[in-house]
Amino acid sequence: QVVLVESGGGSVQAGGSLRLSCRASGYRDSSNVIGWFRQAPGKQREGVAGFESDGSTTYADSVKGRFTISKDNAKNTLYLQMTSLKPEDTALYYCAAGQSILPVVRGIDYVGQGTQVTVSS
Repeated sequence: QVVLVESGGGSVQAGGSLRLSCRASGYRDSSNVIGWFRQAPGKQREGVAGFESDGSTTYADSVKGRFTISKDNAKNTLYLQMTSLKPEDTALYYCAAGQSILPVVRGIDYVGQGTQVTVSS
């Protein structure tokens, strides 16, 4: 059984930083991509960053240069370091694995419960 559990969300002021963590219990790199997507109220899911099956990383244009995805295989944990946060980054952030996260979120096999990120101006 695969269980993804996110943590690290919170409230920060614009320009601040947060690091999200995703503990992936039971996951064995069986999906095409593992990464993060977000969803703000009234908006569609938006891919943020992901690790492809070939080990490459992808980022949404809106977060390039500000967010960094990384993972610790020994701890089976995925991270999303977020810097220079903007109010428009406010959303529920999900850790997920599946067919695609970028450019579109599609064919998700596993998803966590989400962690809220709120950025105030």
